[in-house]
Amino acid sequence: MITHYERPEGSAPVNGYSHAVAFTGTVVVVSGQVPLDADGTLVGEGDAEVQTRQVFENLTTVLAASGARWADVVRISVFLTDIAADLPAFRRVRDEYVDPARMPASSLVQVAGLVHPAFRVEIEAMAVVGGAEG
Repeated sequence: MITHYERPEGSAPVNGYSHAVAFTGTVVVVSGQVPLDADGTLVGEGDAEVQTRQVFENLTTVLAASGARWADVVRISVFLTDIAADLPAFRRVRDEYVDPARMPASSLVQVAGLVHPAFRVEIEAMAVVGGAEG
């Protein structure tokens, strides 16, 4: 079972995440995904939206391999190299993959750099398989 606690009474307003998500089932932890295609080629150099879409496609592929889908994701951690410039693109793409009514718990941080200097975004995820919306 998955239960989203978007904004418990007394908590601060949220913008695109749930304060907490409770669940039962098998936990799937997905390593940080970066904007590389299946051949290992950088996608969208200099373009945060294209890179973010590739990262979400990579996450979708890895989730599916573990038997999970986006509705099963209970947490994401997002790493951007330039929040001011890239946050709007991230949010647009995220909203294509994640149901706005069932947002996962999330962290979003700006980092000085990622493993490759051309990467603008990296996202890791946690999902639960065998949970049903509660």
